[in-house]
Amino acid sequence: MEKDSKTKEIFDMAMIEKTFTSYKQGQMFDGVVLIKRDDGFIFNIGGKNDAFLPKEEVNDFENIKIGDRFKVIITNSRNEEGMIEVSKDRADNLILATQNANKLKLGSKFSFVVSDVSKEGLYSKMGEFNIFVPYSQISNSTKDIYKCVGKQFEGIVTELDKENKSIIASIKILEDKIKETNELLFWNSIFINKIVRGKVVKNLTYGSIIDVGGVSCFIHISNLAYKHIENPSEILKEGEEYNFKVIEVDRENKKVNLSFKALQESPKLIAIKELHKGAIYKGIVIKILQFGAIVKLENGATGLLHIKNATESNNKNIYEIVKLDQKVEVEVLDKNEEEERVSFKLINILD
Repeated sequence: MEKDSKTKEIFDMAMIEKTFTSYKQGQMFDGVVLIKRDDGFIFNIGGKNDAFLPKEEVNDFENIKIGDRFKVIITNSRNEEGMIEVSKDRADNLILATQNANKLKLGSKFSFVVSDVSKEGLYSKMGEFNIFVPYSQISNSTKDIYKCVGKQFEGIVTELDKENKSIIASIKILEDKIKETNELLFWNSIFINKIVRGKVVKNLTYGSIIDVGGVSCFIHISNLAYKHIENPSEILKEGEEYNFKVIEVDRENKKVNLSFKALQESPKLIAIKELHKGAIYKGIVIKILQFGAIVKLENGATGLLHIKNATESNNKNIYEIVKLDQKVEVEVLDKNEEEERVSFKLINILD
């Protein structure tokens, strides 16, 4: 009987040794605090050697006492003292992540960081759960999947096996749902004269494609600037965001036209702002109308010289008073900056 007891003791020690040598980084074990030091704890996780739990690997160091039990994760096979190093914080995080993964259901939205990629798709971990995103379910905007490593994505659960701790997810389905929602909000809120913020997607020879809340809009080159330009890139830079004014909405064909120059002061308005009511300016007649003439001043402002403000006679036509290209002096009777209108009174004909 004594012999059997010794044999069993030898067998048990061999099993303990075997267990100890199987310890690897990333493994999680239950354990108990044996000794508390200023720099950490001596922590038993089974086997004949104890582990060391550094102070910086414990979030609640001051509250932990000898005899406390909790889970730890192996972070280093040996330290300078020959003890396995472990972390309580990493174990706590792993446990919390696993709990969060267990709460997921089909259709649940969640975030993850890509840890590895292959031609089949993206891989990640959420606690003890393995996450896989098939290549066909990666974002449409992802051109090089190998640049995804280390980046955070949002996905939706399409398959869930809690027993085997496996999650299959889709980024594309979630993005499509978000895009659909954004488009619905866009078309319900868009209207002519609305000011929107958009990102320049691409400059073409005749205009630019602008992304407004996930919806592609268009701006013609003629609506970019008051001055003549050869290419939209003279005004807009690809990848940059600008404010635009909506000038046309076609809901049936899902088209929206924008204007950039509509948010800028026109040269005509700038010239009108320089004028003072009651002041006299020199100009030239540029157009004859049935009821008056259009006069352009030296600063570029144009306005109407009505027949009633050109003569006191009721029987004369405007062409009997002024002629096309004739230089005149006029007084500013009134100006409307909002409507960009100016009315003149004839003071003198200069030639």
